[in-house]
Amino acid sequence: MNAYEIIRSIEAEQMKSDLPIIYVGDTVKVGVIIQEGNKERTQPYEGVVIAKRGSGINQNITVRKTFQGVGVERVFLIHSPRIESIKVLRRGKARRAKLYYLRNRVGKATRLKQRFDRAL
Repeated sequence: MNAYEIIRSIEAEQMKSDLPIIYVGDTVKVGVIIQEGNKERTQPYEGVVIAKRGSGINQNITVRKTFQGVGVERVFLIHSPRIESIKVLRRGKARRAKLYYLRNRVGKATRLKQRFDRAL
């Protein structure tokens, strides 16, 4: 067994199997485990997926939301143990792979049309 196979087998153990299929443009709710002192709690982070990157164990998504009038983006490593759950709330219609143009838009202009041809 060479080093490449060993790394792949370790990565396979760490990968999650219960993840939904996520597309760019989807509105998702990510349950992030936050540690406060010696206690842990799950904090939901809800926003639009504006980018997907990587593959396998290194796959990550960039989620954007507006909080108190300020755009906040966060990158989540999908297979991280700090991510408790990812739930797709609605499917968005996106015609490109990266939705970085949403950064320049304000208010109702940031909305995406809903998509009904893909199941939640």
